[in-house]
Amino acid sequence: MNVQVIADPFGRLLWASPALPGAVHDIRAAREQGIVGALAEAGTKCWADKGYRGAGGTVRIPCWGR
Repeated sequence: MNVQVIADPFGRLLWASPALPGAVHDIRAAREQGIVGALAEAGTKCWADKGYRGAGGTVRIPCWGR
């Protein structure tokens, strides 16, 4: 199961997506749920793990290497 979650810096849940099959890659799930576009439209910067590399917009990946 793949559930996309948005939390604030304190770990409080802001939003959770409906469940998708586990084989759906994180970046695809985020795009299908409209997360990437909504964050960019709102101008909200966020940090994500390497599964979101290439998302663009305001999504930032903290580490590309090991």
